[in-house]
Amino acid sequence: MYTLGIESTAHTFGVGITENDRVIANERDTLKPLSGGIIPREAAAHHFRLAAEILGKALNKGGLRLKDIDLFAFSQGPGIIPSLKVGASLSSFLSKKYGKKLIGVNHCVAHLEIARLYTGLRDPIMLYVSGGNTQIITYYNKNYIVFGETQDIGIGNLLDKTGRRMGIPFPAGPEIEKLAEKGKHYIEMPYSIKGMDVSFSGIETFVSKIIGRETKEDIAFSLQETVFSMLIEASERTMAYCLKNSLVITGGVAANKRLNEMGRKMCSERAAEFKEIPMEFAGDNGAMIAYTGYLMRDYNQKDLDIKPKFRTDTVEINYR
Repeated sequence: MYTLGIESTAHTFGVGITENDRVIANERDTLKPLSGGIIPREAAAHHFRLAAEILGKALNKGGLRLKDIDLFAFSQGPGIIPSLKVGASLSSFLSKKYGKKLIGVNHCVAHLEIARLYTGLRDPIMLYVSGGNTQIITYYNKNYIVFGETQDIGIGNLLDKTGRRMGIPFPAGPEIEKLAEKGKHYIEMPYSIKGMDVSFSGIETFVSKIIGRETKEDIAFSLQETVFSMLIEASERTMAYCLKNSLVITGGVAANKRLNEMGRKMCSERAAEFKEIPMEFAGDNGAMIAYTGYLMRDYNQKDLDIKPKFRTDTVEINYR
């Protein structure tokens, strides 16, 4: 079965194609604003402008034509409304034109499923870290349960806001990671964790006040060490509570080497298993939407509207 998935929740427009559980194409383009963060109408315009080109590249990569596709899938949410509408409209048009089934996919669940596929971990604790989302998730009884999450902003949002104040273009995460490698002095920062939940707004305010007084390298180093420690602590507590012995980190921030290093060390100390997701599938991509659409192929969905606040723990996971 060939499934074509369209990702358009935020700054990335991606098209992926799977043949059953094998990814055969994964093309995308990411909007990179010259200054500031994502402006919704600009993101939607970017997606609309490049949709046909990215779609064509994916089909060429897979050696397929649209009439060969058996199932269409799209990111239903959560995400930015104008961006979501582009993917939803295109996938709806294609499914009707070719008379094929359409599946709406929860973006967060797609990150989890592509992580499970490429790490081979059957039932891990999953630390999902991206621009708008930060959650610690496990599976139980046909649902993904959110054991802990940010109480304010996502970790990617924190990094981007800090980056803007330091003159780093969007997305700021990769440059902050490079700066952190050169940091030598740890600056004590607010460490806000309660149970499995975390909060980043206090550390954001603290950092905004020391920019210009401390070096960028030391700020980046201290910021990463603090917030990553919070996330790994909450993940370890979840592993202990759920009696699970494996961890995977997924989402855009999963590309950070230091975060993975800390996760690997924690798991090693617990005699638990840790595997990194391939970087191609860490950030937003169409392949994860296609693969999750394939898993959901037997769903009889009636509600195919976009869901900007679509929560991970509201999806019934009938395929597991």
